[in-house]
Amino acid sequence: MDYTPRKDVIAKRIARLFSNGNVVNLGIGLPTQVGNYVPEGVDIILQSENGFMGLGPAPEKGKEDPFLVNAGGAPVTLLSGGCYFDSATSFGIIRGGHVDYTVLGVLEVDQHGNLANYKIPGKMVPGMGGAMDLTVGSKKVIAATVHFDKKGNSKLMEKCTLPLTALNEVDILVTDVGYFEIKDGAFVLKETFAPYTAEFVQESTTANLVIAPDYKQVVII
Repeated sequence: MDYTPRKDVIAKRIARLFSNGNVVNLGIGLPTQVGNYVPEGVDIILQSENGFMGLGPAPEKGKEDPFLVNAGGAPVTLLSGGCYFDSATSFGIIRGGHVDYTVLGVLEVDQHGNLANYKIPGKMVPGMGGAMDLTVGSKKVIAATVHFDKKGNSKLMEKCTLPLTALNEVDILVTDVGYFEIKDGAFVLKETFAPYTAEFVQESTTANLVIAPDYKQVVII
């Protein structure tokens, strides 16, 4: 079966997980797209670890405020009722368990819920940022990534090889092929996204994979 990466599928499926009033932190890169697909009628509160609650959509081109950026430095807007605060307050919110979901990008994720997403040895990186706190402090941690790396290998790993951001903290993995929960040392396949099938995932996965009893194939539009 042919595979074409589709990051929008990942963002759309993750956006369907949220309920009214959820406090959500979206990591830099792919996770920021999730905010574009929150279903109509679902109101969530976007938090940014550099000191915001109530982030809005990206500003129109030419209307960016250089002093209003998210933790990744991208221009943002603030909704009515939103607020600013210092980093100590922001991380008090995160470490205090007040973030319902955090969505983070992936370099590697394994069947034990370990996450590596900030460093490749030998390459210069700015640091881990708030990811270490978010993975431990959030009620649910969602990893978001395309299903295969550039060499065609599945990104569902038996064991991470890169420096870890978090140990045993990832609850959910969403790729452009399927939706997985990570439980008891296994990727539990809950959904595949048409045209992909459970058989396709099994054939490409060397990590411990379990097909959920309520597994289903769904269409992401």
